[in-house]
Amino acid sequence: MNFRPRVRPEPEINLIPFIDVLLVVLIFLMLSTTYSKFTELQVRLPSADAEQLREYPKEVIVAVSSDGRYMVNKTLVDGRGIEPLGTALTQAARAGKDSVIVISADASATHQAVITVMEAARRQGLTQITFATQGTVPSAAR
Repeated sequence: MNFRPRVRPEPEINLIPFIDVLLVVLIFLMLSTTYSKFTELQVRLPSADAEQLREYPKEVIVAVSSDGRYMVNKTLVDGRGIEPLGTALTQAARAGKDSVIVISADASATHQAVITVMEAARRQGLTQITFATQGTVPSAAR
C-alpha cells in the first residue's frame, strides 16, 4: 500500500488563447471603425462639361469675383449689397420676367456672394436662374 500523499498538479490558466481572441477583436474594431473628419473635407468647385457660352437676348450674365464684386453683363456694379445688384439686374433684364439669370461665380467666391445674387433676382421677380461652369479638359488633350 502506498500511503504517501499524492502531489496534485496546480491548475494552470493558459492566457495565450485569451490574448489571441482579444487581438482578433481589436483588429476587427480597427478595420470596421471609420475615422472621418468633416472639417478637413477639401471641396473644389465648380467644374462640369457644358456648352460654350453664347449670347442670348434673354440672358443676364452675372459674374461674381472671388472677393465678392459683381458684374452684370460685363458692367461693374457699384456696391456689394442686394439693392444695387437688384437695380442692375432690372436694368439688364431686357426680356422682363422671362429673362434668365446666369450666375458665373469664381470657384473661390463665397456662398454668400452667390446667395446675394439669387436673393436680388428673386426680389426683382426674376425666377429663372442657372449657373455657368468651366468645362473639364480631358487628360489626353493636356
